[in-house]
Amino acid sequence: MQTARTASMLVRRGCALPITKQWIRFNSSHQSPLDSTKLVIERTKTPKPKIPKEKLVFGKTFTDHMLEIEWTKQHGWGTPTISPYHNLSLDPSTIVFHYAFELFEGMKAYRDTNNQIRTFRGDKNMIRMNTSAQRIALPTFDGEELQKLIDKLLILDQDFVPEGKGYSLYLRPTMIGTTASLGVGTPDRALLYVIASPVGPYYSSGFKPVSLEATDYAVRAWPGGVGDKKLGANYAPCVLPQLEAAKRGFHQNLWLFGEEGYITEVGTMNAFFVFQDAQTKKKELVTAPLDGTILEGVTRDSILELARERLPASEWTISERKYTIYEVEERAAKGELVEAFGAGTAAVVSPINNIGFKGKDIAVPVSLGNSGELTAQVAEWIRKIQYGEESYKNWSRVAQ
Repeated sequence: MQTARTASMLVRRGCALPITKQWIRFNSSHQSPLDSTKLVIERTKTPKPKIPKEKLVFGKTFTDHMLEIEWTKQHGWGTPTISPYHNLSLDPSTIVFHYAFELFEGMKAYRDTNNQIRTFRGDKNMIRMNTSAQRIALPTFDGEELQKLIDKLLILDQDFVPEGKGYSLYLRPTMIGTTASLGVGTPDRALLYVIASPVGPYYSSGFKPVSLEATDYAVRAWPGGVGDKKLGANYAPCVLPQLEAAKRGFHQNLWLFGEEGYITEVGTMNAFFVFQDAQTKKKELVTAPLDGTILEGVTRDSILELARERLPASEWTISERKYTIYEVEERAAKGELVEAFGAGTAAVVSPINNIGFKGKDIAVPVSLGNSGELTAQVAEWIRKIQYGEESYKNWSRVAQ
């Protein structure tokens, strides 16, 4: 019965199968599970010099060590190892190169005022990583076990976690299919690995608003596709439209979908807009619904939950609904557009001050000069939790 029910859910939800520990056990009962207690550590003999945090460039430098776990269809998950950072050796026919059997996550670790190393809502990243893996026929795993292994990597490389507001250690859990074959089929080998990069504020120029080009000539994702999965194949096709937007003086793309001009995402982030009804004066925080085309962002989810809890219901409506570039244009003309921002792990929030659409500019207010009031507020809400200055539910995990 469970097999039939699972298959039915798979069809009805466009392969958006919910990943649970029970699902993982059911699908991997004959294989060895991922087991953090089997970890083997090989320490580097040549530690890397530490770069001053003011000179860090996002994703360009890496810590001394990396985590790796191999998987095979025959045996399941192998022995987790932490070893010195190194190149991978793969056969030229390996399927990751030819058929994009690849997925990844983006997480950050923070140093708090007590010198502890923390991660932010890693359980959500584990769920999304498993969902992505299941969608492209790669193996799933127990997310808590991977978090334990990441904790060990963080403790080992904790000297690379920079201190201070806006500074963190960016974590990139990745899984690739490693079967050496040009045949298109289900991978029988895979590699899960985690690398880490010390980073400063995402925008070196500071917390400044960006200008977007509303893009309808290229599509980021479509119904029934994989826009809600964090696959490498989703990103490369978006680079050329960004370069085209940059030629016209814009920082990023505001991705539209369909003849209606539905707003989906901004660059590689979730998009948020704030409107205020001219009659009632009530404000609305709006973001697109999770309809299969929108990445289920951890920062997105965090903003929605905090906003619903902390913004007065008498003054605010928090909406996950479809909205269009034409609605934004109309409400801006009526003075009902209050502010807008993108949200994601790398930048946390990125304020928006302009949208180019069909040769015209839609001005987005930035009441504080560099952002809107809510944009600054949610950025601070999340920062305090990330750096351990405020305790909120189980969102901040101390590595140990």
